[in-house]
Amino acid sequence: MAAVKACNILITGANRGLGLETVKQLTEDSCPKRHIFATCRDPEGPKSEALRELVKKHPGVITIIRLDADDPSSIKESAKKVGSLLGNSGLNLLVNNAGIVARGTIQTSSAENMKNTFSTNVIGPLLIIKEYLPYLQTAAKASGTPGMSCNKAAVINISTVGGSISTMPSLFSQFPVLPYCVSKAGFNMLTVLAADELRADKILCMALHSGWVKTELRREKALHFFPHSELQGGDVLRNVN
Repeated sequence: MAAVKACNILITGANRGLGLETVKQLTEDSCPKRHIFATCRDPEGPKSEALRELVKKHPGVITIIRLDADDPSSIKESAKKVGSLLGNSGLNLLVNNAGIVARGTIQTSSAENMKNTFSTNVIGPLLIIKEYLPYLQTAAKASGTPGMSCNKAAVINISTVGGSISTMPSLFSQFPVLPYCVSKAGFNMLTVLAADELRADKILCMALHSGWVKTELRREKALHFFPHSELQGGDVLRNVN
């Protein structure tokens, strides 16, 4: 990971996969004032054990915050908690990493899976940006530097080629995850419109695609959030557990 100088960072879905690895790499940087807010749905659950162990290795650097991207009240409460800990310094970097994937085609996708996937992958990040925007604005104003950067105030949305209208059709037979693809296309549009709106506040907003990665959900053959070998018809796997 390239050197990141941002002091206050929040990462959703931070208890495993890309989120957990991002937290690990950020703790390796020599940034003395860094504070990482690592969020997940169940901080005390078994799937957050690795994150809790990481906190023990870096006391005072990582704070675990409960945040369920599918629960508006959880998002609001997390923002209040983080805000009380940030003080007047603001939030430099918000990483929207949490998401879910559901397998399906036009013929097999259920309304429930479509709604659940859209709720977590699109509405969740929208509400997260909205609730944390005041802290990002504070950081942008406090920086005293021109332009936009991840070290000043930024929203990084972890997306995927699955949301690409031009690229995904040729891959769909191998990765038939229609609810996920449709939601990520919406997520990409959210990113574009957020970038346009937040530009006035000098807040950077962009989408990143992780590429081919091997994690607990993806194993050997997987595009970002495409657990092809693990999904069965109608199954939904979360990256926020």
